[in-house]
Amino acid sequence: MSYRFFLIAFLFFGFVLHLVTLHAQNNISNNSNQKETSSQSRLFDDDDILHFKLEGKLNELFNDRNDNAVYHPMLLQYMRKDSSFNSLQIMVKTRGHFRRLKGNCKMPPLLLNLSKAEKIKNSIFDKQNKLKLVVPCQGDEYVIKEWLVYKLYNIITEKSFKAKLVQVDFEDSSMKRKPESHYCILLEDEKKVAERNKAFVWNKKLVAMRNTNGDEFKKLTVFEYMIGNTDWSVPYLQNIVLITKDSTKAAIAIPYDFDHAGIVEAPYADAAAELEIASTRERLYRGYCESDRKNFAETFELFNRHKNDIYDVYSNCTLLKPKYVKSTLSYLDDFYKIINNDKAIADQFEKPCRTSTRIEIKGLKD
Repeated sequence: MSYRFFLIAFLFFGFVLHLVTLHAQNNISNNSNQKETSSQSRLFDDDDILHFKLEGKLNELFNDRNDNAVYHPMLLQYMRKDSSFNSLQIMVKTRGHFRRLKGNCKMPPLLLNLSKAEKIKNSIFDKQNKLKLVVPCQGDEYVIKEWLVYKLYNIITEKSFKAKLVQVDFEDSSMKRKPESHYCILLEDEKKVAERNKAFVWNKKLVAMRNTNGDEFKKLTVFEYMIGNTDWSVPYLQNIVLITKDSTKAAIAIPYDFDHAGIVEAPYADAAAELEIASTRERLYRGYCESDRKNFAETFELFNRHKNDIYDVYSNCTLLKPKYVKSTLSYLDDFYKIINNDKAIADQFEKPCRTSTRIEIKGLKD
């Protein structure tokens, strides 16, 4: 065979090998992009801390704390996994009740409206519409503690809000505020919670506690008791969302906003005077009367079954001070002693049966 033949054959196989390599690289790249897009659409599916920057006229936004607060244009920027930046033009406004007031908190809670943002489809915020952003009221540590409470309720039931811990750099484009960085919480939209549970949000007030789904309500009330939270009410939808698959059937009550819970230890938190408890650390069962304690057996068994998971939430969190972890585990120890002692159960969970009055928390507005 001639030298020319070997040269042509060598060049041909080299060309084929090049095409095969390019095809393989494209497949890897496409698969990688598909995986990234897939993972990006699942904002709440992992506990990775998302770091992003919120830039705009923050001074104007934070001072707009009235009931008729309007949306302000903001730029949201975050780093993708490939180290490139993505920028979204969004609208943001203040929200909330207690934490929105200047006299209570340095920064107001925010509502991020992503509905009209461009380039959102392939971002980590894909399929998100409106998201609540819980910001520090009097310290980042309390935001972290509140985020963990959401994680606790996720363990107990899927009928719960998903929450993601984020680190946000706040930068005022008008230079009227110094740049600052804080831990915050992104909270799943209530409509997404309902959709995930094949239901819809039922914004109906004055629904009696007894008229909600009994099994889920027991989980809620025992959970609120465990964390030392009394700042909720089903009839007045105080830190409660109702979802249902059929408005003619019992709705499911889902709690949120846990900053007044004793387990969070927020310095501004206080229990309503009408409840006659010394502090938020003092537990008070606020469900309806269950004269037969056996009705709690299944719920207590659920909490006992998940005891290690609940403790691990605090033991495995590296963002907490060891002193807080120790005191919180002790606080949980007290709870587990109560739900595993018949006398303590009767004393604590039969209180509604021993009084003719019910105190409902209406919040700041009726």
